Amino acid sequence: MVNPRRFARVKPSGRVSNAAKIVVGPKDPMIDCALVDFSPGGACLDIGSAVTLPPRFELVHGNTRKRCRLVWKVGRKIGVSF
Repeated sequence: MVNPRRFARVKPSGRVSNAAKIVVGPKDPMIDCALVDFSPGGACLDIGSAVTLPPRFELVHGNTRKRCRLVWKVGRKIGVSF
């Protein structure tokens, strides 16, 4: 039996930019990434290169800054929860 998702995923569309940045620490450089899809509870990100991420970090997308927790990683894609 497949459990239904708590929140529906939404693909960014229209004039919404899919560019985002990952902030690991205050003195560390930001990591560029692309927002694949998102929901009120989390997001799927495409990181361009093989980067080791900590379990918790911040995601900056437009004017929004969210604290995230790394949930899964497959290849270049990662899943985070807010």
